[in-house]
Amino acid sequence: MDGSHARQFFLEPSQTFQRQYEALRAICVDDEPLDQVARRFGYKLSTLRSLASRLRADCRRGVAPPFFSPTGVADLSDPRQAKNGRAPKFRTPPIVAN
Repeated sequence: MDGSHARQFFLEPSQTFQRQYEALRAICVDDEPLDQVARRFGYKLSTLRSLASRLRADCRRGVAPPFFSPTGVADLSDPRQAKNGRAPKFRTPPIVAN
């Protein structure tokens, strides 16, 4: 396997959830300073602080972060999800013919 492409995949993530994951991992696991991580992953310092705070709160409540949800787009602020670990289901509005 070509190590440079695989390395780039982790160090320069292009997908939103992967970028959040890598930034939060750098803070929580590697103990990197917030300001350095924010610069490296292109976040404002305040945004990264918010992401880290939300991750800690979600972990305390036992709610999986969005990068581990089945759909990848879970709304962790929805209290219905905190109970069953799944995103709420929404009905699709009916199509009205003109």
